[in-house]
Amino acid sequence: MPGDPLHPVLGGQIPFDDTALEVESRAEFDSHLARHTLAGLIILGLHLELDPPDFAGVDVTGTLFVGCRLSDDVEIDLIRRGAHLVPPFDARPYPTHPATLYTPEDLAAGFGSGGFAGMYDTTVYQHFVDHGGASPDLREALSQRLHDAGIDNALGKALSAWVANHNAKAAVGIMGGHAAARGSEAYRMAATLAWRLAAAGRLVVTGGGPGVMEAANLGAYFANRPADQLDSAIEMLAAAPHFADHDPYTAAALAVRAAFPAPPTAATDVVGRLRNGGLALPTWLYGHEPANLFAGQIGKYFSNAVREDSILRLSRGGIVFAPGWAGTVQEIFQAATKTFYQTDGPSGAFVFLGVDHWQQLPVEALLRPLLAKSPHGDQSDLIVVTDSLDEAMAALSR
Repeated sequence: MPGDPLHPVLGGQIPFDDTALEVESRAEFDSHLARHTLAGLIILGLHLELDPPDFAGVDVTGTLFVGCRLSDDVEIDLIRRGAHLVPPFDARPYPTHPATLYTPEDLAAGFGSGGFAGMYDTTVYQHFVDHGGASPDLREALSQRLHDAGIDNALGKALSAWVANHNAKAAVGIMGGHAAARGSEAYRMAATLAWRLAAAGRLVVTGGGPGVMEAANLGAYFANRPADQLDSAIEMLAAAPHFADHDPYTAAALAVRAAFPAPPTAATDVVGRLRNGGLALPTWLYGHEPANLFAGQIGKYFSNAVREDSILRLSRGGIVFAPGWAGTVQEIFQAATKTFYQTDGPSGAFVFLGVDHWQQLPVEALLRPLLAKSPHGDQSDLIVVTDSLDEAMAALSR
């Protein structure tokens, strides 16, 4: 919002961590309550109708309650005394203001008893479809926007924590076809490159879908394991190669996670979770695709436009474009526009992985003269088209 201090390393796009103002647990809430002031704080998603707190004598000037549950008389009293309330929307299977990013366990919840159809991820997608899809009514639209604002906020906090331990240029985006079969050459190359990047301390960022995106998060998930274990995991996954076979596809992913469990990580250790598979930013617009269950943290959006912009905005250390078609080509030119104007600051390399594929499309021929005319100087040297993972690593390490 206007006036927020912005992180200079991230091109002024991510606010500094607002954790000091945000209250996300009852214990934290009670500690503030004991000091008789909640003034200026943001209270997120607490069930305050249970064991109701005593607000008598508590300063609530400018306190913002978002998605909290309170009794009607308490709500009226708080508003009269200067608080602001954004109530939760009832009958939604998703939180209207999530305080944290999702985990694979969150999205896969329910699979054991109900299969793909019973998963939390699928339940939310079905709700999305039943309420108008990309054209919801006003109530549903407001609820979805509140949800996505919560994801934005959680993402900002996660990236601030990552930057404090690394730097903004450590984030590398990996894009590519959602239909790339498990075990295919494109899948293996994306997984191996991501394995090398994550082992080198880079944050792998994907669109959170299947195909190349899953391969990239899978590689990051195995960053602290030897290459032969990554190969073994790919062989296990290749038994269910196509995402359209929802149940076996998801079951194979869960089997790999069970065979190669991630190191235990505290729920509050966002950086540790990001190291266990990187970051994925999927969307319920494509909720018919099984969830990518190898990312360490998942920012799932209703808005595909916000999600796509976020992926490219965060990938300041370069972007890998593995073989893909319409969606990938759209992302290429969206990224090129940002780089041309340096919308989010200087850009890393554009690595096009798979020479044969990218020779079929005139992407390089269009991009080089475009980026050469950037008002910030000739940036055409950012483009690298290669089949070599060594060359890709060198370009992304410049």
